[in-house]
This record gives sequence, C-alpha cells and structure tokens, in this order.
Amino acid sequence: MEFLSEEDNGELSLRATSPYGKLYFYEQILQVPTYVIYDPYEPSLEVRHLQNGRYVTQTPNAEGQLHIPALDLWLGIWLGERLGQTTHWLRWWDNTGNLLLWSAEQTEQERQRAERANQRADALAAKLRSLGIDPDQDDR
Repeated sequence: MEFLSEEDNGELSLRATSPYGKLYFYEQILQVPTYVIYDPYEPSLEVRHLQNGRYVTQTPNAEGQLHIPALDLWLGIWLGERLGQTTHWLRWWDNTGNLLLWSAEQTEQERQRAERANQRADALAAKLRSLGIDPDQDDR
C-alpha cells in the first residue's frame, strides 16, 4: 500500500530505467499482485491488480470501496473521527458490507452492550422484588 507523498508523479512513475519508477518497479520487477495507492490530500484510493504481467485498475463498487481478493475484504475511504481528528481514513469492510471496527470501537461497543445487559438485569431484579421475590437470596 502506497501513501502518496508530495513528489510529483513519484508513485505513478512508469520509468523503466534506473532509477525505476515506483509503479514500474512494483509491476514489472517485484510483480506485487495488488498495488494500493491512497492520496490522503484528495482523498482518493486506487487499487490495481496484476493480470498478465500488467496492472489493471479496479473499478469501485457503489459505495466507493475496492475489493482486495487476497484478503476477501473491501477497502474504502471513511470520513469520521479517530484519535481526536475528523478526517478521511482508510477502512475495511467485510463481504456483507459491515465496517470492521478498530479496537477502540470494539471496546466501546462491548462496554455499551455490557451496560445494556446490566440495565436489563437491574430492571428484572426490580420487577422480581415488586412481586415479593428476592433475586439476591441464595436458595441453596
């Protein structure tokens, strides 16, 4: 995966003589099967797959995501907040369109799920008490 720098056409250079252009180097010398280019300043995302010795640029789906067959995931640009900064981020989606969560998002989701479960348990305990049943009594 290549994050574009400030150099003019450095990443997309097809220069076939030394010093080789990056695109040429990845396509012809290393033969990297999937080459991803992300420009955070635009923002734009491009995925190329090696087919018959040449890169073919993939067309994004309706959501602007690009499939990465080797991972069986979709890569796309997501506008949102992370680390206190709202900007465009690269994100992954599964084949059913579910956004794969960052660890902090997973932790927050689990915290909310546990809080809801505690609230349900507290409500059930209150209902049992209103019926004259002590849910904290040990029946052993």
